[in-house]
Amino acid sequence: MGAGFYTKKRRAPSIIIVSLIDILAILLIFFIVTTTFKKDQPQLKIALPESKSAAAAEAKEQPFVLEVKDEQTMQLDGQPVTFEALAADLRRVNEANPGRGIALQADEGVPFRAIVKIIDALRDAGIRNLPAFARPAGSAE
Repeated sequence: MGAGFYTKKRRAPSIIIVSLIDILAILLIFFIVTTTFKKDQPQLKIALPESKSAAAAEAKEQPFVLEVKDEQTMQLDGQPVTFEALAADLRRVNEANPGRGIALQADEGVPFRAIVKIIDALRDAGIRNLPAFARPAGSAE
């Protein structure tokens, strides 16, 4: 029995944990980034008009958004509002948060008479500056 065969010792299987930690870290960063930059979905489906000079504006605080879908459908910061109560609501919101401002997001099919009514309500509420949302020319919706 002394043939002297060399038998290789079997090593216990091991998992290289460093590469798994790297993969998990990358996945964690991916999920954090994709959920952090997700914007709230608008409640009204609005087709913004195109503008060749549209650019993203830097704002210290996000303004309240007045969304106008048509002459009967409007929302001020996500809350439904009517033309009759618009001036009072704008005044209340502007007085409660004077530095935030109000921005207009109107559908491209909104008649001009509705925009004039909105501008009149803004003047009645004491708001002079009204930034408006537009999409850059050639961009997809």
